[in-house]
Amino acid sequence: MLESTADVVIRDGKVVIFNYVLRSDEGEVLDESEADDPMAYLHGADNIVPGLESQMSGRRVGDRFDAIVPPSEGYGVRDESAIRVIPREAFPEDADLAPGMELVVEDDEGDLTPIWIAELRDDVVIVDLNHPLADQTLCFTVEIIGIRDATESEIEHGHPHGVDGEELDEDDEDE
Repeated sequence: MLESTADVVIRDGKVVIFNYVLRSDEGEVLDESEADDPMAYLHGADNIVPGLESQMSGRRVGDRFDAIVPPSEGYGVRDESAIRVIPREAFPEDADLAPGMELVVEDDEGDLTPIWIAELRDDVVIVDLNHPLADQTLCFTVEIIGIRDATESEIEHGHPHGVDGEELDEDDEDE
């Protein structure tokens, strides 16, 4: 159940439900939540960029604010050495690859890393480990619409199970 009392503040272990608009420095809308589909995250679990999460701390339901997040607290500073050239045969033959597509790769330790296709050539795929919003200042307009205690399962999994805490991801069902 969402708590809406004025004395509840955002802190670690709380699930925060909010609406947002994300704009570039130039004012272009890059992303936004839908009024009937707000975003939920587990505060303190690194579910959102650090610069936004730190500006959420201590806020209450009903708070509306603008948060300016520099690259170092958002998606990072672009690293040109994070470009990789991968042989095309490393991808399944029937893979429908396209520039801008995000893929997730698993390393030898089982860690997952997102990568983005930068360019396709006949014999190679050029990928970028930088997030597409690396080097960009992020300008958020935020409205906090709910705060609730995280369930034990959410804390164990490190993310919320929906706005109400009852939705499970396919990955969570396996655990």
